[in-house]
Amino acid sequence: MKIIFFNTQNFEELAFKKNLMQFQNIQIDFCLERLGPKTAILSKGYDAVICFVNDQLDSECLRLLKSYNIKAIFLRSAGYNHVDVVAAKKLELPVYRVPAYSPEAVAEHAVGLLLCLNRKIHKAYLRIREMNFSLEGLVGSTLKNKKIGVVGVGQIGKAFATIMAGFGCEIYLYDVLPDEQFAKKIQGRYVSKSELLVECDIISIHCPLNAETLHLINLENIFTLKKGVVLVNTSRGPVIETTALIAGLKKLHIGGAALDVYEFESELFFQDHSAEVIQDELIARLMSFPNVLITAHQGFLTAEALDEISQVTLENIADFQKSVPAPNSANRIS
Repeated sequence: MKIIFFNTQNFEELAFKKNLMQFQNIQIDFCLERLGPKTAILSKGYDAVICFVNDQLDSECLRLLKSYNIKAIFLRSAGYNHVDVVAAKKLELPVYRVPAYSPEAVAEHAVGLLLCLNRKIHKAYLRIREMNFSLEGLVGSTLKNKKIGVVGVGQIGKAFATIMAGFGCEIYLYDVLPDEQFAKKIQGRYVSKSELLVECDIISIHCPLNAETLHLINLENIFTLKKGVVLVNTSRGPVIETTALIAGLKKLHIGGAALDVYEFESELFFQDHSAEVIQDELIARLMSFPNVLITAHQGFLTAEALDEISQVTLENIADFQKSVPAPNSANRIS
């Protein structure tokens, strides 16, 4: 099976090549281009494509892939909001994903962002580099006894909640499918979304992006959040409406934001723009706030997670070749 791997990063290529040795009859060609309607032609002559979260698999792109005799789409991600799954189903294009990989990787990154922002570690680091050992302006706050809201209590949300419970925090949980046994285990409790937003000192978001979670934090509810709240988002950028976040920060209602994702990240993240003038005024405004910390969607980026992503993706391909269901039924969306 001949497959083209779009949007390649060096660290991904290394992980896939290492695990590819275990699989027979799979040939992968690595491509730097992102997949979208304009680049879909690069898949001509291949049997399948491997894609990432910032590739554009809309109905037009899928139609083109089908016309080039692409037989399947393999996502090296858990999220699939960038795929028109309805169109894929109509075109009879099966779409596979990696439903869960090293949830601790993303959870630990969320905790790291929170600690760094809360204790102003990033600012202290830059000061020390300039031989400035002053402590002025570096006052943080203790996490113990803080009310932590976890929105989305899947594997990543559970990993994050477990870590924060270890800090001695009071854990508030919100999910459409409550796991009361887990809540009992960490001495947390499930609450309504509105109660979580109003009561919590820190809110960490770990839900998928869909119609219900799009702009979960928005202009209508941003000022109902507890004054001084810190928002942590390592899920998907559009879960937080950027203009609402900026409004909350400007009015000093939002105490801080730690973001590994951004609403309009597709044109920025995973690329070097250091020699360019960034045209995105919203992210420029976000970066101007001293109480905002942004990383470029690297929560997944651990050696363990990369190994698991490549392994599961290759297993999905092998299952497709054998015309058998993937071991985890969630791997196949359509």
